[in-house]
Amino acid sequence: MSQSNQFQRIYDILNSHYGPQHWWPAETPFEVMVGAVLVQNTAWKNASTAITSLKQAGLMSPAAINATSSYDLAALIVSSGYFNLKARRLKALCQWLADKYEIDQLKQLPLKELRKELLGVHGIGPETADDILLYALEKPVFVIDAYTRRLFSRLGLIQHYDAYENIRRCFEQALDESVEVYNQYHALIVVHAKGICQKQPQCEKCCLAEDCIGIQHLTRV
Repeated sequence: MSQSNQFQRIYDILNSHYGPQHWWPAETPFEVMVGAVLVQNTAWKNASTAITSLKQAGLMSPAAINATSSYDLAALIVSSGYFNLKARRLKALCQWLADKYEIDQLKQLPLKELRKELLGVHGIGPETADDILLYALEKPVFVIDAYTRRLFSRLGLIQHYDAYENIRRCFEQALDESVEVYNQYHALIVVHAKGICQKQPQCEKCCLAEDCIGIQHLTRV
């Protein structure tokens, strides 16, 4: 079976097993952007708590965040960890939005141009940029995270420490260009890696066990 077919097979198995995921949980595209920054290096529940704090303070808009001091902003997002750093990153993102774009305008920009601009914003790396592109702006770009690296290296389809762009290219070349499929596939990877393919995997419960070349000689990653 070709590598492209293997990527598609994994998607089909996970999709059949778990069903629709409806990810990313947010009320607005801007909330997705905020969440993409806050979830860096932490669990989603911690980022979600910080988002709730921002909402309760009336700070779920670029203008409101720009008008708030970094000190006060950091105090509201303590649960997300690295809160001083993330406060600066949120303000940088919101300043970029205020200086250049409305969110509806962003959706009209070509993907390559928009991704380049996002990567130029302080604190926005490839994974965060692609979270924003896919989930907030509905651009067809596949998100690569630690869960993806863990699962697909165990399946033998990538090397765990392959370059981000190389892994992203593998997925995008293997799949039809589709916001809906990329969204669902990434969400399926997250739910499977969190629940089954953990650092200490529960291989006996895994719907992908037949495809996993690492099941007998698993590298703990």
